[in-house]
Amino acid sequence: METPRSNQARRSWYRAAGLSELPEGSARIVTVEGRSVGLVRVEDGVFALRNQCPHQGASLFMGVVKGTMLPSEPGEYVYGLKDRIIRCPLHGWEFDIETGKAIFGISNKRVVTYPTEIRDDEVFVQLPQRDS
Repeated sequence: METPRSNQARRSWYRAAGLSELPEGSARIVTVEGRSVGLVRVEDGVFALRNQCPHQGASLFMGVVKGTMLPSEPGEYVYGLKDRIIRCPLHGWEFDIETGKAIFGISNKRVVTYPTEIRDDEVFVQLPQRDS
């Protein structure tokens, strides 16, 4: 019987961008180890997500990073989660940039997220190693 491998052991850190290439409040697409990854820099850090909407595979980062309308009382409009939501350009599905979860339970699908670290003004992303 084969022993399952630790997911953590099969992940490696890769340089994704210089921090100066990603001003606060911006998002961009980078290629890391042949994979399209979207980076978002906000006040409290940098988030990395697979650049693919789980709904129908659209390039997620061709959409916008904004906030969204929050649940509220009838006739009341409450905007929130500023710079924490990415909206797919194809059908408008919204996802939390930190967790990858679809907003407000529209689906149980989620965007793949990757851990990030900032080292010496460089952004690193931890990706699963590809099988050879």
